[in-house]
Amino acid sequence: MWVVKPKQLQFIGPGFKERVKGRGIVVTEWVDQMEILKHEIVCGFLSHCGWNSMLESMCAGVAVLAMPLMAEQHLNARIVVEEIGMGLRLWPRGRVARGVVGAEEVAKMVVELMEGEGGKRVRKRVKEVGESAYGAMKEGGSSSTMLDSLIDHVCGARMHSMA
Repeated sequence: MWVVKPKQLQFIGPGFKERVKGRGIVVTEWVDQMEILKHEIVCGFLSHCGWNSMLESMCAGVAVLAMPLMAEQHLNARIVVEEIGMGLRLWPRGRVARGVVGAEEVAKMVVELMEGEGGKRVRKRVKEVGESAYGAMKEGGSSSTMLDSLIDHVCGARMHSMA
């Protein structure tokens, strides 16, 4: 599944939708990314590395093909690939930080993610990370507890300022 904005269709080339018919789908309307990532058939996620997408990948236990485009996405990609170890990096031609990622690089890295040793390593790691992230978010987990604490603190401060 490839989710693109309607105005981005021009960048995937003429006839792409027809060429993938029966093996894939191009979607141009809004989708619930988390629901897609949680689907049992999803094994990898080509992402620009916005932090929300990275958190959703972690929670869903889905490995990332990191293709950052701008702003903090480059830092997020580095964290996800080099620090957390739950993804592989797609590099533009010439391995510069910003530039065009060629189709050959995407094809090579998709195969690596699905069948290669690097892919096996990151899929194992993302399952571990996913279990930890899910545990932190569920009721009684560290993230849930801290959010409850923050809400209590803010509401308590608000009540004191109203008195």
